[in-house]
Amino acid sequence: MNNGDSLTNEQTEKVLQFQDVTGIEDINVSRDVLIRHQWNLEVAIQEQLNIREGRPSMFASSSTDSNRLPQVVNDRFLQQIFSAHMPGGRSNLNDEVPSGFTGFFRYVVRFVVQLCYSTISSIVMTFVNLVKSDNQIVTDPLGDVANFITAYNEKYPVHPVFYQGTYAQALNDAKRELKFLLIYLHSEAAVHQADVQSFCSQTLSDPNVVDYINQNMFFWACDVASPEGYRVSQSVMTRAYPVMVLIGLRANKMVIMGRFEGDCVAEEFVRRLQAVVNENEIWLNQARSDRLERSFTQSLRQQQDEAYEESLRADEEKERQKQFEREEIMRVQRAEEDERQAEEDRKNAIARMKIDLAETVPTEPSAEHSDSISVVFKLPNGARVERRFLRTNSLKDVYSYIFCHPSSPDEFEITTNFPKRVLCTKDSLDVTNSGSKTLAEVDIKNREVLFVNDLNA
Repeated sequence: MNNGDSLTNEQTEKVLQFQDVTGIEDINVSRDVLIRHQWNLEVAIQEQLNIREGRPSMFASSSTDSNRLPQVVNDRFLQQIFSAHMPGGRSNLNDEVPSGFTGFFRYVVRFVVQLCYSTISSIVMTFVNLVKSDNQIVTDPLGDVANFITAYNEKYPVHPVFYQGTYAQALNDAKRELKFLLIYLHSEAAVHQADVQSFCSQTLSDPNVVDYINQNMFFWACDVASPEGYRVSQSVMTRAYPVMVLIGLRANKMVIMGRFEGDCVAEEFVRRLQAVVNENEIWLNQARSDRLERSFTQSLRQQQDEAYEESLRADEEKERQKQFEREEIMRVQRAEEDERQAEEDRKNAIARMKIDLAETVPTEPSAEHSDSISVVFKLPNGARVERRFLRTNSLKDVYSYIFCHPSSPDEFEITTNFPKRVLCTKDSLDVTNSGSKTLAEVDIKNREVLFVNDLNA
């Protein structure tokens, strides 16, 4: 089949919608998925989303956990049981209403016979099931369900949407989503085969039945001739066919709430379903309320934890900031202390240097010495210092004298005024060896005024 061939306009529209939601580009794949789900767009999309979320689906590989049969409470005191012999059963529609003593007597006898037959049949089936149980090993539950759905679709195309998965998966989904689960067990070898056929072709295909089941519950079905269907029939203890079982969550346990045995008309079947649903809806509502409360409590706790974490982070940030400020203060204090220590060390070094240089300064000559001259120094603080030197004394001798003076700056230069000349600095003495020049060589005259300039001022 080519893309789009043999599709109605409605089917083509569903294929396009399916592709838009699921992102599947291959139109043949999209068409095949919709065909498997009887063109039910909602169910087909839901299955694809389940597959992406990692939830089990009809076409996913099986696992030991997903095939393990969950426990279901099967207590007849907790169930509403409906049989084919109750009002509304299809076999009772043409029965004559008993009249008179004879009619009533026949009705009682027939009821007792049917009850005895049902009891004996149940006992016989129990023994048969015990013998057969070892031979019914479930190896491919998904395949059993898929084969049944395919065979059922061919024979009865109109029906509620089948759950696409195993019985265990259906139970888990019903419990997780808090929905009812309706189980249908099909038997082609049932004693009342005509009831099975009429139930499938008329009751289950009725639009009201289809709509009610699709809107209110999951619908799972299988053939009891298959290992999966047989295992479920043993779990729910079926006695007659057709049979349906309604399962729901009650007090946090999956419980059989209703049992529908035998054939009945569609209107009566819907009424029976509604009766069971209405009586047990309170349990699902309670579970939803409890789940909502737990979700709210969990959300509130999460918000409180987040608020606590945020407060803790804020406190840690404040503490970190305070620690940073303390460290910054300590760093500044250490820097200042290092600077003070460096300055103190520098001054101590200069003081020691002055002591050492003081011994190298030549003694002051007498005024009567023929080669002596008097030099006046003007210090940065305004003080005037006068001293005699020999013309043969060097500029280094003059610099050392001024350096050792108590009012001398640490770094200075000695200059003349007119014309202004720099006679010497500490760097010039070290680099150019100009300190070896004598006063006569630099033309220093008697009573000449020299200026001491502070280089750090």
